[in-house]
Amino acid sequence: MLGRRHYRDPCPVAQALDLVGERWALLVVRELLLGPKRFTDLRAQLQGVSPNVLSLRLEELEAAGVIERRYLPPPAASHVYELSAQGRELEPIVRALVRFGRHCPPPADALEPSPASAILQLEAGFDPEAAAGLKLRVLLQLGLEVFRYRITKKELRPQAAEAAEAELSLACKPGTLLGLMRGGQTLEAAMDAGALQMDGDPELARAFLASFHLP
Repeated sequence: MLGRRHYRDPCPVAQALDLVGERWALLVVRELLLGPKRFTDLRAQLQGVSPNVLSLRLEELEAAGVIERRYLPPPAASHVYELSAQGRELEPIVRALVRFGRHCPPPADALEPSPASAILQLEAGFDPEAAAGLKLRVLLQLGLEVFRYRITKKELRPQAAEAAEAELSLACKPGTLLGLMRGGQTLEAAMDAGALQMDGDPELARAFLASFHLP
């Protein structure tokens, strides 16, 4: 991290910002919260970052012990980046920023949110009381990424890939899912426009979407 400016402040807040306060750094952490990613995955999800800047941030975060790089043997045969144990300590901070930032109006020229961003907003917006009485396994396909959840006993629980078959499947872009949850678009309109593919009972889908409160 030679050449970078530091606060020279002994406060832990300043010291933490010395490590993760650079532009794009916390967004890299956001993307890795849900699992390891290749450089090309991060480049695709962090729209607007140049390859050189992303490489620099990854080098800095790895040097700081926030992330680790691991080699996946064939057939993957590629390197992936993942959060270290120290990096995992940033999870409640990122989730708190999601809760805080979702009340801020998005920029007029906002880009498509990443799947990780949409999922973190989904989890932050879950309303246990709105989900009372709902028992449902759902599969969400956001672009190339798949997420599985189960709602039961007023709880939203992530499910493993080998979990039981979902009663409801929704496939769309992350922004479409957030729009449906905010009530800015109906299921019918999204399907008619070709923006949503659904497998399951529409009433279950409406109950699922109504289980979240997004500003």
